[in-house]
Amino acid sequence: MRLTTMTQVTVDGVMQGNGGASDEDRRNGFERGGWALGLGDSETMTVINRTYERADAFLFGRRTYELFAGYWGAEERARVAAEDPGHHQIAAALNSKPKYVASTTLSRPRWANTTVLSGDLAAAIGELKAEQPGELQVHGSGVLVRWLLDNDLVDEMTLLIVPVVLGQGERLFAESGRDLALDLVESRADSNGVTMQVYRPAGRPQYGR
Repeated sequence: MRLTTMTQVTVDGVMQGNGGASDEDRRNGFERGGWALGLGDSETMTVINRTYERADAFLFGRRTYELFAGYWGAEERARVAAEDPGHHQIAAALNSKPKYVASTTLSRPRWANTTVLSGDLAAAIGELKAEQPGELQVHGSGVLVRWLLDNDLVDEMTLLIVPVVLGQGERLFAESGRDLALDLVESRADSNGVTMQVYRPAGRPQYGR
């Protein structure tokens, strides 16, 4: 499997609380949730829907898994489809395909077709990548994405950059951490200014002397 990630971020790199509910994630006093709501145009939504549809399996960190299970899980599927038909493809993909969650605390996942990876995570993901065909997708899950990059497990990374600066909130990349060079393989901007950048990790950056 190829392991790919897709993350919505602001121009200043914040990924916290991007969803429709302003109180989705109030950690550390965050008060500016819902910043991505309605900003992508129809073409961007088509790209997002098709991304979910082509997945063969999904991998989540625990926090994102629980958010997704509550909103996209089978018990909510009918409500989501009725309230927002444009997202029906996402619900269908998430509920029909295998899901893996990296967690040492989750023991009884409530979303069907979920496997908890709680042991040697690098080995477990390495086995998935080596033994199964297709695409293993990670959505959100900032802590997990950083760990995957640190362990050279990411094959492709998509950033959906929303044209807003928040000035607070958890960022995709910490203030200090591993350095990483990236090859840009695709770039597009929609009519609302949301840009999509697709990168492949390319080792360490080159620095001037």
